[in-house]
Amino acid sequence: MPPPEPPEPPAPAEPAVSPGAAAALDRAADLLRDADALLVCAGAGMGVDSGLPDFRGTTGFWRAYPPYARLGLSFTQLADPVHFGADPSLAWGFYGHRLGLYRRTVPHAGFAVLRRWSARLPAGMWVFTSNVDGQFQRAGVAEVAEVHGSIHHLQCRLPCTQDVWSADGVEVDVDPETMRARDPLPRCPHCGDLARPNILMFGDWNWVGRRSETGLDACASWLDDLTSPRRLAVVEIGAGTAVPTVRRMAESAAAAGRLIRINPDQADLRGGAGVSVPLGALAALTELDARLP
Repeated sequence: MPPPEPPEPPAPAEPAVSPGAAAALDRAADLLRDADALLVCAGAGMGVDSGLPDFRGTTGFWRAYPPYARLGLSFTQLADPVHFGADPSLAWGFYGHRLGLYRRTVPHAGFAVLRRWSARLPAGMWVFTSNVDGQFQRAGVAEVAEVHGSIHHLQCRLPCTQDVWSADGVEVDVDPETMRARDPLPRCPHCGDLARPNILMFGDWNWVGRRSETGLDACASWLDDLTSPRRLAVVEIGAGTAVPTVRRMAESAAAAGRLIRINPDQADLRGGAGVSVPLGALAALTELDARLP
């Protein structure tokens, strides 16, 4: 009997990233290895790998919220403070659903990667984010500046005072078919009028920004006090160009090309100053972590 045929050699494993992305990750790892402080500038793309919906464009928003597609309402139209006075059940239907969603969402492993990096850095880490979901805090990151506020805090819609209070214990019952909230709705403890999330919305003249300003001031002071500002690494994650607040912060804080831009679709850098990593948040952070001691 002839000897059995030797087994076929296993097919070569597909590379985790393209050669171009791998080279960019190597350069980014060099910047991180040399850093003694880290500023993370995070946009909405940071939460996508946790399963949070992608609101980019009307189509993406309607895919996440089919009832609003039927009503023809966009994210911009719903994220308008006027509804808290004109149509409270519509307003709290949108924000109440998001509050519940963010409470149920578990931060992806990339958040833990950032925490580990922070613990090794002599000057630590700050996060500057436009996200209102509280995912960094839930992942155990303490130093977070939330430029657009937080859904986990409330204020009076008027406002009758400049007070901001925690939304802990507040439950909003939302009909998933109509996306309208049922009574009772959250109320201001001072005047009894409707409460609203302490989030900066579109065309918002009534936002109480004191809480956010405190975090932003603390982040700015940390940056000013760095003894080696040229050894600050800036990692921008999932920040787009539609609302460029996070990108502007990252570009202004990064010195001499020490910006690492992580974005699967919009990773280009103006003038090529820095490292462009065309990956999503979790993939990029995992790959970078594997390259660091």
